Amino acid sequence: MTTVPTPPVLHRLTVQHVRDDEFMIRLRAHELHTDQPDTDRALSPIELFVASLATCVAHYSGTFLRRHELSRAGHTVHADYAMATDRPARVARIRVTVQVTASLTPQEKAALQAVANHCTVHNTLRQPPEIEIRVDEEPP
Repeated sequence: MTTVPTPPVLHRLTVQHVRDDEFMIRLRAHELHTDQPDTDRALSPIELFVASLATCVAHYSGTFLRRHELSRAGHTVHADYAMATDRPARVARIRVTVQVTASLTPQEKAALQAVANHCTVHNTLRQPPEIEIRVDEEPP
């Protein structure tokens, strides 16, 4: 018997202009603002991009710690990034560091590293999605 794949669920968020370079993102019952560093009313889109990876790693590593009954006290994730100096404009490098205060065996540390390396955002960066950008003159 052949199984027909289920089409992926389409999620929608909306980004609306607020003022100057500030935008508001709406998704479900949540709102989040972005801005540019010169006015600095919120994180920039690039900062949100890096934060997305870091928080995904934090979630996956935190889940690992909880599942293995290891302390999550002091569990912190740091992300350092650098922009490319050539064109096109882009993030050239990201280094994510997972800090734990729990004492890990070498096997636990290797397993935690593997889990952190396979968070959904990191997987998406390794296998980029198809992206289509359209310009419409009327709302959908």
